[in-house]
Amino acid sequence: MTRAQKPAGWRSGTGGEMLSEFLGTFVLIMFGLGCVAVAVVGLTGSGRQTADFGPANWLIIGWGWGLGVVFGVYVAGGISGAHINPAVTLAFAVRRGFPWRKVPAYWLAQVAGAFVAAALIYAVYVPAINAFNATKGIASRAASQDTFAIFATFPAKYFAGGLWGPLLDQIVGTAILVALIAAIIDQRNQAPTGNLGAFIIGLVVVGIGFSFGTNAGYAINPARDFGPRLWTYIEGWGALAFPGAGTYFDNYWWVPIVGPLIGAVIGIVVYDLVIGQVLDARAEATGGHEPPSPPGRSGDTDRTDVGGSTVEGEGLEARRGRT
Repeated sequence: MTRAQKPAGWRSGTGGEMLSEFLGTFVLIMFGLGCVAVAVVGLTGSGRQTADFGPANWLIIGWGWGLGVVFGVYVAGGISGAHINPAVTLAFAVRRGFPWRKVPAYWLAQVAGAFVAAALIYAVYVPAINAFNATKGIASRAASQDTFAIFATFPAKYFAGGLWGPLLDQIVGTAILVALIAAIIDQRNQAPTGNLGAFIIGLVVVGIGFSFGTNAGYAINPARDFGPRLWTYIEGWGALAFPGAGTYFDNYWWVPIVGPLIGAVIGIVVYDLVIGQVLDARAEATGGHEPPSPPGRSGDTDRTDVGGSTVEGEGLEARRGRT
């Protein structure tokens, strides 16, 4: 039997999509955690930083995470749609017809990709982490909140004593992310052409980091926090990881999971109710056909993926059923 005649096998279905989500999420988290490691322990311990960068370190982090999204979407977009975020997968299942049976598989692949990425960054930066703790006189990793911050998130000091503020932050941040993703990939609207969607979505993440990031580390992605958090627990950060207890916060581990999942559903529902219904109404006004697209754009489909290259939309009648 020739190569062309061989059965497609498990890689042609959900198994291949899981591999895609695993590697796409791995790329996202690898760049994201790597840039935080540079800002926290890399520059300070390497001798390459001759002056205090101060707030400029946040630029490293913001742009690093944004570029991680861009590259992750390019890796996975043509196969799985590059959700690379359990919150995005949930939103697409709720409002875009993504099969619910695939949701657990995507979530598992995304968390696994984030976990392995954390392990890689740890392997690369463990000398810098150990040197940082030694320089600061920190006896154990369980007492090193700064190095824990390379991998997982925690709330700002002004939220001391309560979790409602960080939870709201994660809901709002993820709602913005998913609503803007819905706009960017909506071919009925002003969707970017030439495979530029990944760059624009990356800029959305940069913008969220610059606008909301200091509140709670802008996880806006349950896999981004939970996978690396698992790794830190294994490697000795202890209660900082689970239950998520620091000097001024406690039992935080669930916030970067629950907040993004709630926010994602809110974000896509808001987009559909405010913008989607307008687009549907215009289509109805033209006799059931999609309205003409702006020059240079095609508006006859509504993709349900972040990557913009796999799952086509269901048409006007199905969209009516969502609203």
